[in-house]
Amino acid sequence: MMHRAKLRKLVDAAAVKRAIEDAESRTTGEIRVSVSTFFWGNVRRTAEKAFVRLGMDRTAHRNGVLIFVVPSRRAFVVLGDKEIHARVGQEFWDSVTAAMSERFKTGDFTGGLVHGISEAGRQLAEHFPGVGPRDVNELPDDVDFGGDRET
Repeated sequence: MMHRAKLRKLVDAAAVKRAIEDAESRTTGEIRVSVSTFFWGNVRRTAEKAFVRLGMDRTAHRNGVLIFVVPSRRAFVVLGDKEIHARVGQEFWDSVTAAMSERFKTGDFTGGLVHGISEAGRQLAEHFPGVGPRDVNELPDDVDFGGDRET
């Protein structure tokens, strides 16, 4: 069973936070990363619960993106809120997932996350450009290591 201390060694939280800050500097969108310990059950359903728990469904423009990762199960889900999903479609999420998966297969969780964040940020900036100093960071940029908690 993978514990949170080990998860923190697999993911460079500072590098992921910098990638989120960089991506969000060009958009009103919000990006979160949640890394979970091992659990039995449906990964997508747990990711959807984390989406709500983290407030991703309460952003002003409904343009939040969550990358939910369960390293011990070699599983992850990328979820976009309704407004960003309506603009980019499922093919975008599938392409981000495929690119991240290649990095994850080699054990490069940080690299996979940074790549996924960059791609999500690029699309968010295209569809939801930043508003400069008026932009409000609605959600924390820190990596959430409590992804398996129930809502």
